[in-house]
Amino acid sequence: MKPIRISLRSKLALMALVLLALPWVGYQYVQEMERFLLDGQRQGLIATARAVATALHERPQLFGRPPGSSMVSLSDSLLPGEEVLELAIAAMPQQTPTEAPFAAPPPAPTIDGAAEVAAILRALERNTARIWVVDRDLDVLTHTGSLAPPPAASPAPLVQFWHGLLGSVGYRPDDIAARLADIPPPSGQAISGTLFGATTSWLRPVGGSDVLIVAAAHPVWVADRVQGAVVVEESTLAIQAVRDAAVERLAWLTFAGLAIAAIVVLGFASRLSWRIRSLRDEAESAIDARGRITGLAAASTAGDEVGDLSRSFSTLLARLAQHHQYLESMASRLSHELRTPVAVVRSSLENLQLEALPPEAATYLDRAHAGLHRLTRILARMSEATRMEQALATTDPEWFELRAVIAECLSGYRLAHASQRFDDRLTDQPVWVRGAPDLAAQMLDKLVSNAIDFTSAGQPIKIELTLTDTQAELSVSNHGPTLPSALEGKLFDSMVSGRSADPGGEPHLGLGLYVAQLIAGFHGGKLAARNLPSDDGVRVTATLPARADNSLGARADRQ
Repeated sequence: MKPIRISLRSKLALMALVLLALPWVGYQYVQEMERFLLDGQRQGLIATARAVATALHERPQLFGRPPGSSMVSLSDSLLPGEEVLELAIAAMPQQTPTEAPFAAPPPAPTIDGAAEVAAILRALERNTARIWVVDRDLDVLTHTGSLAPPPAASPAPLVQFWHGLLGSVGYRPDDIAARLADIPPPSGQAISGTLFGATTSWLRPVGGSDVLIVAAAHPVWVADRVQGAVVVEESTLAIQAVRDAAVERLAWLTFAGLAIAAIVVLGFASRLSWRIRSLRDEAESAIDARGRITGLAAASTAGDEVGDLSRSFSTLLARLAQHHQYLESMASRLSHELRTPVAVVRSSLENLQLEALPPEAATYLDRAHAGLHRLTRILARMSEATRMEQALATTDPEWFELRAVIAECLSGYRLAHASQRFDDRLTDQPVWVRGAPDLAAQMLDKLVSNAIDFTSAGQPIKIELTLTDTQAELSVSNHGPTLPSALEGKLFDSMVSGRSADPGGEPHLGLGLYVAQLIAGFHGGKLAARNLPSDDGVRVTATLPARADNSLGARADRQ
């Protein structure tokens, strides 16, 4: 299974997704702030209820009911299934009631208590709060204020989207205003604890939204008895306005932060990827198709790990270039150094031939001459590649007709190898190649010589030349042993041979096809070898850039 390729920029982008945790953390902070503000609002309402109750303490005439008056009773406002959401008893000092055995009944009211209480509450009227004053019988003496907020604009679309993204229940201000205007009074069950002397607070939800009604109740004392209660209610729309503003700022800051972080990460990843790709390109361009180190990578001056890698790679290439240069010059050096002792041995053998030697010594003398001949051939072939490289460096390319060169070479092969049959299939079009005709003939000589060595007895050698729009293919095929798998990709390297060792035969150093590859590269082409489809031989193909334009021939003739 092919592994999934993930670029460096993609990996850094995936790592940058960790930044998405920041909006979640920010939203959690906003929720914590909302809870803190809700608790502050609860404490503020308790303080307001306590302040109003303080103004009503020890004033029994305010809780009298004039004859013929009608009051709303909170005992009738308890809805079916309604329950107290939260009960909190404020830590405040309270008097322990010590009821006298014969307490005198309160005096008969001489004033309208409800009107007096309403006059007191008008000074405390607030637009966003509703205040109720009830007596012990849960009858409403008076109330003031409204929970309905003033008209406000709808939340920004970004805030609504943010609420939907984070699972918050959206709402419309006009719907909430209508619902808050229809909120019934608090239930008697909710304030029942206040009539026993406790300060209570609770929450009531507004159906279909996340808006809450925060309420607080404080008892009103007359002497040592709870005569009534003050209930203060307020919605959480103000808190939600603060929350929405914080969420909106958080959204914009988050998007801006993510955009900046994405740009920074993308820029850093692009810069890092560019440096790595540059190092890769330098590595690929430093070695040519023949495996030679043609250039050294420029060492980076950066102080990071990529810079260290670039400097190490440049040093490695420099050392490899020195070693490769030593290996390339070793053959010519050995050939030069061995020519002098070979000449000494040759002269000594020639002098021995002039002397009168016993008959049995002639055999050893002939063996010495044969070994010297082999050694001379080895030295000549060792220096052949070096001479070829020097010749290629000094040869000026020209346009020549390749088909004519091949036809002339075929005539020579048939004369030189009369026992070997050659089959040719050459294109009828002229094939113009830019290079050197003598070098092209030498390349063909190497390919044919290699084919002759491996051709089975009685089998022909086939030479083909085909032409396409931009290139020519010259192939030499022979029937015989196939290419061993060990030589795959190495057949055209220097000092590589597929022949078996033969001490008594012609020396083979594996330089023939290497020289042919050098000549093909000089002509802008390359060599390739593969087994025949019938798997009973090998075809070596030289692919060269060429053209069939006859005007090139006229131009070459003028030159």
